[in-house]
Amino acid sequence: MELLGLHHVSILTGKAERNYQFFTKILGMRLVKKTVNQDNTESYHLFYADAEGTPGTEVTFFDIPGLGHSYRGTSDISTVSLRVKSTDSLNFWKDRFEQFGIQHGEIEKRANRDSLAFQDFDGTRLILVADNGEHGVRGGIPWQWEDIPSEHAIIGLGPVTLTVGIAEPTVGVLTEVMGFRYVGSYPSLEGDFPDIAVYATGEGGSGAEVHIETRPDLPRARLGRGGVHHVAFRVPNEEEYNQWAEVLKDNHLPNSGKVERYYFKALYFREPNGILFELSTDTPGFATDEPMETMGQKLALPDFLEPRRKEIEEKLRPLDLK
Repeated sequence: MELLGLHHVSILTGKAERNYQFFTKILGMRLVKKTVNQDNTESYHLFYADAEGTPGTEVTFFDIPGLGHSYRGTSDISTVSLRVKSTDSLNFWKDRFEQFGIQHGEIEKRANRDSLAFQDFDGTRLILVADNGEHGVRGGIPWQWEDIPSEHAIIGLGPVTLTVGIAEPTVGVLTEVMGFRYVGSYPSLEGDFPDIAVYATGEGGSGAEVHIETRPDLPRARLGRGGVHHVAFRVPNEEEYNQWAEVLKDNHLPNSGKVERYYFKALYFREPNGILFELSTDTPGFATDEPMETMGQKLALPDFLEPRRKEIEEKLRPLDLK
């Protein structure tokens, strides 16, 4: 029983319209599902991914208008990476960010990979990482966007960075419970701080890594717009999902119990530093209630919310995604 890699990350946005503009028209990702937050159906939940909504390519956003700023600190998913094929792609994206006035850094090494840091309109700290032929979890299928060549398109999630005050409790859960393995480290780009430790699962590579940044100098983070709510890891099927529920129980990790999200099944728990983890199945996927060709074009509701569609639609604010 082994986690396959990253499944998705879920982030908070203060304005879904600007978020949509950024992730589709600037980053060229596909909106594969427009639905609601199942825990608060008056809020939209948008899913961006590759051309087919492949697990491991998904960045999702909860829309919370008027949400305040995030404040950087510990107990935080501090950066999210997106994969591209090569360093040439990073040069393409650097030029594109300059064209659109997007805040970005320089191309530099992280974990021996070329990378380019940037931010979206909500201040989410994002990083493009270049695969450059690296072995590991396979990337997704590029979405065809008019002014982004397919060879430079985003092909999935790369490493997430967890910033903590003390690393050992988080590392213990990753390695002793979740089966991650230590694969190396690299110097902090923030100054004279401990090296950032790299842990991998499954086939490894950038689509299956968690990076641990130890920053005892920082206060605890405060989550707001642009902040990452949780990170989810891939479980291949329902059989192993049921086994993971027992693993969490046997290790006395308080958790949500089994949660039916319709497009996948989920288990939520907080590791000892308070960061929210999710274990999510690869199946059944986003095409379970919409044709692959038209995913994301209409408001999709899981079967258990469909009887409330009229009520839900009346309470949702209008959302013009063009």
